[in-house]
Amino acid sequence: QVQLVESGGGSVQAGGSLRLSCAASGYTYYNMAWFRQAPGKEREGVAAINIGGRSTYYSDSVRGRFTISHDNAKKTLYLQMDNLKPEDTAMYYCAADTGTGYGGSWLAPPGYNYWGQGTQVTVSS
Repeated sequence: QVQLVESGGGSVQAGGSLRLSCAASGYTYYNMAWFRQAPGKEREGVAAINIGGRSTYYSDSVRGRFTISHDNAKKTLYLQMDNLKPEDTAMYYCAADTGTGYGGSWLAPPGYNYWGQGTQVTVSS
């Protein structure tokens, strides 16, 4: 049974920082990612990492401000978010790929077959 549990969300003023964590258990993951979804908007991939090769991928909207990382020993995925903006306000979800075989974008939802419950991030101006 795969389980992904996010933590670290909260409220912060613009320009501030937060670090999200996602504790993973139950399986071998090839890739992991962070997505976000604001009310009335589609789910958006913001950052992804290949667990074996450590390659990372970012959306244009967060590149240079967010950093994704993974601690193999702790089986935990992180998202360091700096210089936060009000438009970063959303529910943030951790996702894992245990072998979907999807050949599209690393930041596309079909590439991930397990999802966490989400953690809310609110950025005020």
